[in-house]
Amino acid sequence: MSAATSRAWAVAAATPDPELPQLTVADLGILRAVDDADGCVVATITPTYSGCPALREISADLEHRLRAAGFKRVEVRAQLSPPWTTDWITPAGRRKLAAAGIAPPAPARRTSGPIPVTLEPRRAVTCPHCGSAATVETAAFSATACKALYRCRSCAEPFEAVKSL
Repeated sequence: MSAATSRAWAVAAATPDPELPQLTVADLGILRAVDDADGCVVATITPTYSGCPALREISADLEHRLRAAGFKRVEVRAQLSPPWTTDWITPAGRRKLAAAGIAPPAPARRTSGPIPVTLEPRRAVTCPHCGSAATVETAAFSATACKALYRCRSCAEPFEAVKSL
């Protein structure tokens, strides 16, 4: 990897996610590649799901940051296959979620073919505040479609949890 490509990766990787700003796109695992081809930096991202409303904002943020770092020609591409999974969230990303009071997702179920997004009962979720497993889901959706709302029965604190996908 060239020095310019390494620098471009570092700039792109530091871009915060607009829906989970405590995480970078690298922490979230959606930054797939950064290449320097013929003087054009190409950043490739995979959205958390194909209809992700933040995709346009993430793309604009990446382009702005790379241009501000001195890269004149920048292109951001979306890659849908293979689809993103919560398993791509880095260990640092999981720690940052918990530190922000958001329960990180459990490992995703392994299936072949498309992964259905259902409203079935969720896994046991550990409270990011006190560590108790005595939690209850209070809403299937939170501020974003990828999170649900929970309340801890031990410490009574509400919190969000990232859904496993």
